[in-house]
Amino acid sequence: ADGRIAFGGRGKPYRYGSGVDASGRTPTATVNALWRLLTGMFPAVASASVDHAWSGVLGVPRDWCSTVGVDQCTGLGHAGGYTGTGVATSNLAGRTLRDLVLEYDTVLTRMPWVGWRTRRWEPEPLRWLGVQATYSLYRAADYHETATARPKTSPLAVVADTITGH
Repeated sequence: ADGRIAFGGRGKPYRYGSGVDASGRTPTATVNALWRLLTGMFPAVASASVDHAWSGVLGVPRDWCSTVGVDQCTGLGHAGGYTGTGVATSNLAGRTLRDLVLEYDTVLTRMPWVGWRTRRWEPEPLRWLGVQATYSLYRAADYHETATARPKTSPLAVVADTITGH
């Protein structure tokens, strides 16, 4: 409505041990790479400019599944693992948490994500190696798909999806 586009994608490097970048700055190379992707998809925006860039740690569950739950003994609730669908999923999570806290038996409290437990990520250095291999596979798949101009998903992306469980 205000003439702007929010656009994102992978590009923030994974830090060994799931370390956090204390500077909070998005690398210029990441902003430039995303700009090239955006203008490749929407050439008409090439004359526009980037107003804001932000980045941060992406918390992805090992099985890519969202979860929500409440410990009735402590009264503590949790919700997370939205993996790119945060706006819609956080709304649903809030409504589900409400019903769980109030101990209502509803369609929401019977959903499979209630109380879901995901397996843990692999330990370092396996996690770091897996992330680097996956990033490389996805970059190669993107290049392959662009270079061949085929609408079909690259087999490299299929391998990367299998590794990530996505």
